[in-house]
Amino acid sequence: MTNNEFVKAYAPATVANVCCGFDVLGFALDYPGDEVWARRSNAPGIRITDIKGIGGLSADPAENVIGVVAQKMLTELGITHGLELQLHKGMPVGSGMGSSAASSAAAAFAVNEVLGKPFTTEELVVYAMEGERKASGSAHADNVAPSLLGGFVLIRDYDPLDVVPLGTPVDLYCTIIYPQIELKTSLARSILKKEIPMKKGIRQWGNLAGLMAGLLKGDYGLIGRSLHDEIFEPERSILIPLFKQTKEAALSAGALGCGISGSGPSIFALSATAEQAEEVKLAMQQTYAESGIEIKTYVSKVPEQGARVIEQPILQPVQA
Repeated sequence: MTNNEFVKAYAPATVANVCCGFDVLGFALDYPGDEVWARRSNAPGIRITDIKGIGGLSADPAENVIGVVAQKMLTELGITHGLELQLHKGMPVGSGMGSSAASSAAAAFAVNEVLGKPFTTEELVVYAMEGERKASGSAHADNVAPSLLGGFVLIRDYDPLDVVPLGTPVDLYCTIIYPQIELKTSLARSILKKEIPMKKGIRQWGNLAGLMAGLLKGDYGLIGRSLHDEIFEPERSILIPLFKQTKEAALSAGALGCGISGSGPSIFALSATAEQAEEVKLAMQQTYAESGIEIKTYVSKVPEQGARVIEQPILQPVQA
């Protein structure tokens, strides 16, 4: 690679929380996702020279997550040369599918390649988290970690950061429906109670442990029984039109489980086969058929790989 060549990195969307794993669990999708192109510049500083796929994002590197991530990495390494970056958005903003995380993860991965891979992919998580801090005010890892590492990832603790990649021990396919309404993460968090009843807490811990065991044992029945949120979904679901009907439709169509993706408004469902995931997609779409709410739908395998270098741009619009 010469200094004039762009490194092109792709990082996928993610589903965080996964019902019972609020703030500690997430998994990657194959698509949609974002691309970040990076190359070394002899001039100092970071420049964002192009943003494609979406309007309204700042090209100021101090105000865009890709610039924040890149600067954190350069500062950590004491590097004085500059970087030129481009952002190609392939996923919607504010969807609950980790849009800022995909940009942050792709930036960390691309910059790491340009710098000669001074960090492992797991070490990149902490730098991608800085993009999340810029985007939401909180440096959380439940989206950026699976976007970088692929598969399922458990965030055991933040002090110190303890990220546990679980990979993809079983084949799972995710159907996501994105009703195109605005739902701010701050609002979705503000309505949550600060205390929980012990009985609900015990059920939630049991479900999370059951989901982990089901994944590692390849027990689809246990996975399905464990994909329940006793605490947060009942409060957050009132912010998402037709959530209850969509969940019922997904389960009736054979989904293992269904819940809110991140803070919403997207709704995800997990299935054991690609064919089942497509049937679930049709059922979920039907609930919004006469609602007047525009939707986008995605079906993706939960992949083993997350962020990666690509030779050619791979982003294509996904039809609803």
